[in-house]
Amino acid sequence: MATPSSPAPAPVFNHVALTCRDPLAIERFYTTHFGFSRARVAPLSDGKQIVFIRSGGIYLELFAADDPAPMPEGTADGPHHPGVRHIAFKVEDLDATLGALGDEVKRRITLGPLDFSAFIPGWRTVWLADPEGNIVEISQGYVDQDDPPKLAPL
Repeated sequence: MATPSSPAPAPVFNHVALTCRDPLAIERFYTTHFGFSRARVAPLSDGKQIVFIRSGGIYLELFAADDPAPMPEGTADGPHHPGVRHIAFKVEDLDATLGALGDEVKRRITLGPLDFSAFIPGWRTVWLADPEGNIVEISQGYVDQDDPPKLAPL
């Protein structure tokens, strides 16, 4: 009789891949304003490259686009159709972070800052567009719910 195998360890979230019209502009934006740095450059046979940038344990994988964008750039808090809505960063002080990011980034704000203290005391969020129109959330004060409702079984 076979013995049951133990479950595999849970995967660890690693990266988000972005296909970019201008990968260098995207790399400069995230390294300048969000503390990313180059982690790896993988040259491709067609002369292009894939660049991995890292902040802590999270990576952005940057590809050069082969085709034009099929949809308009994101607005507000991101697209409301299936797909990636936005990527998010958590900060201690939203106002101080916005001040440190400067006018160039503040001009990119698409929504907010909004106050969600009715849901979580102190939760405030702003959304902005990166140079390619991907929506980036910057949030302070989010905390997990103590006992969220369980996912219903199938």
